[in-house]
Amino acid sequence: MVALLHIDTSVRHEGSVSRELSAAYAEHWRLANPDGAYTYRDLAEKPVPHLNALTLATKMLPPADFTPEQAADAATSQELVDELLAADVVLLGVPMYNFSIPSTLKAWLDRVIGPGTAVSKETGEGPLVGNRVVVAASKGGSYAAGAPRADFDHLEPYLRKVLSQIGLDRNLTFITAEFTLAHLDPALAQFREHADASRAAALESARELARVS
Repeated sequence: MVALLHIDTSVRHEGSVSRELSAAYAEHWRLANPDGAYTYRDLAEKPVPHLNALTLATKMLPPADFTPEQAADAATSQELVDELLAADVVLLGVPMYNFSIPSTLKAWLDRVIGPGTAVSKETGEGPLVGNRVVVAASKGGSYAAGAPRADFDHLEPYLRKVLSQIGLDRNLTFITAEFTLAHLDPALAQFREHADASRAAALESARELARVS
């Protein structure tokens, strides 16, 4: 039985393009995999605790030496790790905030990347190698190659690098809608048609990819 882990991170619900894209993928994946397992986590509604001194301490000690507080913190991380290990496909709904990912997603990554998920430096193998990741991304402007602010995009390059630590860069697909601020910011009004076309194309890509994932 295949399993999908669906994570949303946008602070908005109404009008959120990343949520719209991830929902389209999830809907069609579930239609294509009626017997598949589905887990949903909304990091905006229920954020996981950010990395702190307690979390770092738990990474340096054997469980037998944990204090009650460290054991509770470790259990929070382990729940997230177990969800990730159980998934064959990971779907991330990710809006660009200040040229990067939401801090809630960074907090999740800090907790799931560790010894239990890492790729071996010696063999290149790991428990997540070969699993699929789909990133449903929304960007207020355009950061495509050749765009004036192409080098401002720290969302896609960062996710490619950080996911490589656990082998999830090897089957990684980005579905991106750009100029999502065109209907909100008068300065971007000239790009509204482009924004609509980009969103429509991204939605179609999400549906098509889900049918074959």
